[in-house]
Amino acid sequence: MTRVPRHVAIIMDGNGRWAQAQGKERTYGHQEGAERVHDIMTAAVNLGIEYLTLYTFSTENWNRPESEIAALMSLLLKHLEEELFMKKNARFRVIGDTLRLPKIVQEACSYLEERTKENTGTCMVLALSYSSRWEITHAVQLITDKVQKGELQSGDISEETIQEHLATSFMPDPELMIRTGGEERLSNYLLWQCAYSEFYFTDTFWPDFKEEDLCKAIVDYQSRQRRFGKTGEQVTGQK
Repeated sequence: MTRVPRHVAIIMDGNGRWAQAQGKERTYGHQEGAERVHDIMTAAVNLGIEYLTLYTFSTENWNRPESEIAALMSLLLKHLEEELFMKKNARFRVIGDTLRLPKIVQEACSYLEERTKENTGTCMVLALSYSSRWEITHAVQLITDKVQKGELQSGDISEETIQEHLATSFMPDPELMIRTGGEERLSNYLLWQCAYSEFYFTDTFWPDFKEEDLCKAIVDYQSRQRRFGKTGEQVTGQK
């Protein structure tokens, strides 16, 4: 497959509704959804995708029932498998307000980040306790602190300055944003980074999202002309 996006971001939606449609508890859907993460990560490695960012737990998700949050945290610990990443030569990163996570989850994430940092393959990024409004607010706080210390002049603040202080500063913006589950909104996810992303929405619930679905989304992406404000003729002429 040619013209594969360097960075694919996914909103993994529909676990709970998938389970309820089968007359089962929402946690069963989350369990099946966690298995799909393994499959899609493997597919991303095989396709040569450099960054795969998964919206795993938003800051708004803290408002869910405590029992569901506990089940999600337990699933996280179960599926942060070092062996899987090492076999795939994949890296692991986390973005989000991680200090809100249980200490044991923080430690597991830090350990896996450290163990995989020298790997050179696909980087799987989990957005945990993440929201764009939190991220942008945090970036503004960091920049303001530098201005107050005299390390930065307010007039020198640029788009690049903001980009450098975002949690995602270590990777390129996503070329392709996929949302499963039938909803068509960003839900406070990578709002800055998705300024020029191509969006792909599918009715398929995340537990049913397979490698062929990922390939279908990429093929759809490949059919689009990315103009970045220019005319189609300009883009074609550049080629």
